[in-house]
Amino acid sequence: MNLSKFSDFGLCVKTKLLQLGKGQRWLEEAVSQKTGLFVDGGYMYKILTGRRNAPKIVAAIREILDIEE
Repeated sequence: MNLSKFSDFGLCVKTKLLQLGKGQRWLEEAVSQKTGLFVDGGYMYKILTGRRNAPKIVAAIREILDIEE
């Protein structure tokens, strides 16, 4: 995995997942459950690399992982 592709937010998310011992798939499922929106690996990748702006999903990620703005 090339971490240089990730945005600052993406790196923060990946770091937090490592600290929690959770994977990206777990986060995708948690976000889908919280928002009612479909989130898969490709969509999450676009959000974490800054290629996609999804405020509702980013807010859910921040809440789930307890990441401040």
